[in-house]
Amino acid sequence: MYNPAAGFPGVVVELGYSDVAVAIAWLTRVFGFRELLRQTSEGRIQHADLDTGAGVVMLAPAGDRLAVPLPRTPAAAQLIVWVDNVDDHHAHALAHGAQPLHAPLTKPWGLRQYLVHDHEHHLWEFTQHIRDVPPQTWGATTT
Repeated sequence: MYNPAAGFPGVVVELGYSDVAVAIAWLTRVFGFRELLRQTSEGRIQHADLDTGAGVVMLAPAGDRLAVPLPRTPAAAQLIVWVDNVDDHHAHALAHGAQPLHAPLTKPWGLRQYLVHDHEHHLWEFTQHIRDVPPQTWGATTT
């Protein structure tokens, strides 16, 4: 249920898509996201909120809020989404059209992750916590 009073995460990303309706259908089918909200004006979706299971992703028509349209190039950043079982999620995403960049890998810092592009080249990394690993053992420091 859509309930902003219950709160959103402190940071929420909004992605631009050439066709928000197509993006909603693709992201819900391929990644298993759930549509929370859709705002339509003059027959066109102007905004949508999707539940990723670990947070919220907002969608809007690409370029609508800018003076010039956004170029259709691969994303300069990636979104990281936590899932319960990264291998099952990967298999589902590939079976439904995700563009793989790498299969699930277990990283030295205790996460299992895979990387894909969506249908408009946004970069998504799906992540599962496997085990706790002290940062010093994989070359990191904490403050």
